[in-house]
Order: sequence, then structure tokens, then C-alpha cells
Amino acid sequence: MAECADPVIEELPQWLATSEGYEPLPDRDSFIRKSMQSVAGVLAHMRLDGGQATKRSPSAPVKMLLGLLLIILCSCAQNYVFVLALLAAVLVRIALLPEKAMRRAFHAAGGAAILTFVIMLPAILLGQSHSSLMIGTKVFVSVGIAMIVALSTPTYQLTGALRAFHIPNVFILTIELTLKSICDLGKVALEVLCALKMRSVGKNRNKRSSVGGVGGVTLLKAQEAAQDTSDAMRCRGFEGDYQVASTAKLGAADALWICIFVACAALFVYLEYMA
Repeated sequence: MAECADPVIEELPQWLATSEGYEPLPDRDSFIRKSMQSVAGVLAHMRLDGGQATKRSPSAPVKMLLGLLLIILCSCAQNYVFVLALLAAVLVRIALLPEKAMRRAFHAAGGAAILTFVIMLPAILLGQSHSSLMIGTKVFVSVGIAMIVALSTPTYQLTGALRAFHIPNVFILTIELTLKSICDLGKVALEVLCALKMRSVGKNRNKRSSVGGVGGVTLLKAQEAAQDTSDAMRCRGFEGDYQVASTAKLGAADALWICIFVACAALFVYLEYMA
């Protein structure tokens, strides 16, 4: 066997017999890292956790209607005492949420309020500190009410509540599929970026050209997901009609929260027109 192996070794070219010592040049991956962080941030804000309703929570249509009316009252209020009363009620309700939901509500409302204060900074420098404080508090209260409704109501109940207000089925279907598709396609884009980062070896000065490849893969996955969703709806007999249970009968929790809203409306009228 040794005699047969020697001629084979002698026939090999010199360049093929030499060992290669490839050491890739150091390269930065800040573009890929920042892209992954931005995609992950969008997914964190757009994910659908599915809120959990408690026994004392009103039905989803009543909760959405009361939340919208409270936001309108807060926006129309000129008396800062009423806004502070709503702020105290919102803080107490947020504190009763689960820990994860409470953090999300505080981050969303606090971020919106801080952004409002930054935008209103010229008014503060010009001596209009009261108006900036009023607007910032109103923004915090409004976003807090919206987050309470979203985080304390399951997703399917929110869509059902939209149908209870006679919103077209096409509009509800578009919103629901869009939110779910954003999360799913964001995960696909994040996986493709991770694969790109793992396979990037050596110096590459044209990494921005890989955005087209990531977008192309995401587009193909979106097409496959749309076809799978259409097939699943057809197999389940879904015709685009959302069936909503009858809301003619109000429960005890609905009556309680309606009474609370009536009290808030009475306080609004008293502070705005009688005080």
C-alpha cells in the first residue's frame, strides 16, 4: 500500500500540498448589531401578549367605550384638579396590573410624557410651564388608559369589541392580520440577521448591500405565510365574518364601572362649569 501511495503524493501539485494559514482581518459588525437591536425593539413593542381580564373587569365593549370617553374628558379638561384625579386613578389601576404588564404600561405612558415635555421645552423657557405640565399630564393619563384597556383585555375580545360597534369585518381582519404578520415577519428578519452575522467572515466593506437579501428572504416568507393563512382559513370555514356574543345584558362589573364613569363625568362638569 505504501508503494501505491507514493506516486499519488508525487503527482500532487506543490500548492495543493502546502497548508493554508488563513487569518481573517478584524471587522466591525455594528451595522448588523444595530439592525438586530432595532428589529428586536420593534418586536418587543408590537408583540401580542394577550391581556388577562379579572373577575371585576367589565366586558370588552364597555371597557373600550369608557376608556375612549375618559380620554375625551381628559383632553377637554381645563381644570388641572380633574386631570390630577384621573392621574391618581390611572396610577392605582396600573399598580393593580401584573408585574410585566405594569412595567409595559409605565414605560409607554412615561415615555410619551417625557417626549411631550421635551417637545414643550420652548414653552417652558418662555414662561408657559403650566401649559406644558398640563399637556404632559394629559398625555400620560391618555396613554395610561389606553394601555390599561389593551393589557387587561384578551386580543380576541378586543376584536370582538370592535365588531360590537359595527366596524366592518374587513377593517378588523386587516388590523388583526397586520399586527400578527409584523411580529412573525420581524422574527424571520431577526433570524436572517443572526445567520448573516454568524456567516460574515473577514473584512467586508459593503455589508449594507445585504439589506436587499434580508428583505428578499422576508418577502418570500411573507408570501408563504399569506398562503398558509389563506389555506388555514379556508379549511376552517372562515368567511371573514366575526361572530360577536350579544351584549344586551350588562353584568355587575359593567354597571359598577359605568357608575364610576358617571361619577367622573359629574366631577368634570362640576370642576369645569360650577367651581
